Amino acid sequence: MFFLRQQRPQGMTAAEAIAQSDEGAITVIDVREHGEVANSGKAKGAIHIPLMRLRDMADPRHPDFIAELKDCGPIAVYCASGARSHSAAMMLQQMGYDEVHNIGGLAHWVQAGGALEQG
Repeated sequence: MFFLRQQRPQGMTAAEAIAQSDEGAITVIDVREHGEVANSGKAKGAIHIPLMRLRDMADPRHPDFIAELKDCGPIAVYCASGARSHSAAMMLQQMGYDEVHNIGGLAHWVQAGGALEQG
C-alpha cells in the first residue's frame, strides 16, 4: 500500500511568506471557501477571497475588486492543500499580476510558525 505525502509546491516557502508578510512586503490571499475559514481561521493578515470569486475580486475593472490588491506587489496564495492555490496563482498570473507564489496549504503556514486569526 502506498501513502502519499502532501508536498509543498516549489517556489517561495511558507516561512518566507510569513517573514515578508510581517514586513508588509507581500499580500497573502486565502482562496478556501467561507466554511473552511470559519472552521479553522486564516493566516494572520491574509485577505480571504474564495477561488470561485477570485477572477472578479482581483480584477480592477470589476465592482467587487478588492482595493488591497491595487499595486500590491508580490502575492502569496494558499488553500487547504495547495491544489486550489495552484489554480489561483495561475489565474492571477494570467490576469497580469507579476509575482505570485503558491505557498501550499494552511498547514504549511502553521508548521512554519505563522499565526492565525479568525476569518
